[in-house]
Amino acid sequence: MILPEKTVVLMPLLLFLLFAAAVVSLSLGRYPVTWSDIYDFFTAVLSGQSLAGCRKLQILKNLFIDIRLPRIVAAMLVGASLSVSGAAFQSMFINPLVSPGLLGVLAGASFGAALGMVTTSTWFAVQISSVAFGLVAVAAAVGMAAIYRGDRLLMLILGGIISSALFTSLLSVVKYLADPYSQLPAIVYWLMGGFSAIDAETVWAVCIPMVSGIVVLISLANYLNILSMGDEEARCLGVNVRLIRMMMIFPATLISALTVALGGMIGWVGLVIPHIARMLVGPDNRKLLPASAVIGAIYLLVADDISRLAFTVEIPIGILTSLVGIPFFALILAKSKKGWN
Repeated sequence: MILPEKTVVLMPLLLFLLFAAAVVSLSLGRYPVTWSDIYDFFTAVLSGQSLAGCRKLQILKNLFIDIRLPRIVAAMLVGASLSVSGAAFQSMFINPLVSPGLLGVLAGASFGAALGMVTTSTWFAVQISSVAFGLVAVAAAVGMAAIYRGDRLLMLILGGIISSALFTSLLSVVKYLADPYSQLPAIVYWLMGGFSAIDAETVWAVCIPMVSGIVVLISLANYLNILSMGDEEARCLGVNVRLIRMMMIFPATLISALTVALGGMIGWVGLVIPHIARMLVGPDNRKLLPASAVIGAIYLLVADDISRLAFTVEIPIGILTSLVGIPFFALILAKSKKGWN
């Protein structure tokens, strides 16, 4: 008897765990909800029953559709996006320590959001500013890599370091100039990461570009496999290394910037989750990227449940992911094989 390939069994299992985590998350919260309530509500919705005549179903609709479901979707989108972009960057730059913030996108998006909080009065403008400056930061890194001669890959990494340092400094300037009684606390709390301010309109607006970016990166997995062998080998195989790398950087940058606009700065997800996925399915990006997306979605969804329920007050999820990610990453490094395959 021939046993099925491990990933053939693993991916359906991961998808089932994601679905189960989402359903459980719907039932968790300050307002008590039973499993029968969930069953009754979705039975009524799927059967086309009108909810207007039942006060309980109306309450459940507001609770599920307007409050909990957008937050669940946001956590899954951010977790999947950070994990996929982290895995793509690690393969693209052949470096296990690379994260989505390598080219300065997270620093630029943070500066843009802080600037929006100081200069505008609408949350939508803050999000637009965050995404725009995230893209500007990466454009600056790519521009610097194009100007200077030398190893293109090394110049791109150095450009990202310079861009990240620049926008981190600009963020400090904005924080210094912000109103210390209203604007500064909002900036600091937002930089810690969290989904407490999530609304359905924002989630559905960013859902399509984030999912599209993830799908594009997964569809380019074969090229990522080639790039992970090195630029010289990729050129020998007839691949336009510079073009393919730019094609991958753009969607990875876009979805990373959108995660900052959606949930603030949430660290360590894009660094740790790809390593977990790589230990489960191996380095082949055709399997690694989908596995990273699902594992990242599960991880951040569970982390969000803990952050809002473990204490009497909600703690920023960025703090929780850092506290869990740092020792977990140290454990992974201790148990991983020497070198980078």
